[in-house]
Amino acid sequence: MAEGIQTVIYPVKDLAKAKALFRALLEVEPAVDEPNYVGFHVAGQDIGLDPHGHGRGMTGPVAYWHVNDIEDTVQTLLIAGAEEVEGVRDVGGGKLIATLKDADGNRIGLLQPVPPGQGAAANK
Repeated sequence: MAEGIQTVIYPVKDLAKAKALFRALLEVEPAVDEPNYVGFHVAGQDIGLDPHGHGRGMTGPVAYWHVNDIEDTVQTLLIAGAEEVEGVRDVGGGKLIATLKDADGNRIGLLQPVPPGQGAAANK
C-alpha cells in the first residue's frame, strides 16, 4: 500500500551551494548533513540532495512513494509495465529505495521506511 509521496530527492552537482539554497527556501537547517546526502524535513516532507544522483542517471528530482512492502510493490509495477532503473537497495539504517520508470520514461521512486523501533533515528 502506498502512503503517498513524502520524499523528493534532487540530484545536485555542488552540494554546498544546493544546501545553502534549500536552507534559504525551506528556512530550516538540514536534519541530515553528510558528504553523500543532505536532507531536510519540513511540513511532513523529506527533501534530499544527492551529489551522486547525476552519476546514477538522475536528470531531475525524483518523487518517492512511501510503501509498506517495497519488494511486492516493485513486482506489481513491473507486471503493470514499469521498467526497473535501480533495484531495491538499503540507503542506511534499513531504509530501502528503488527506482522504476513508466512507458514514457517518467521516474517512479519507491521508499520503504525503517520500521518504528528499528533504527528510526537512521531515517534520512
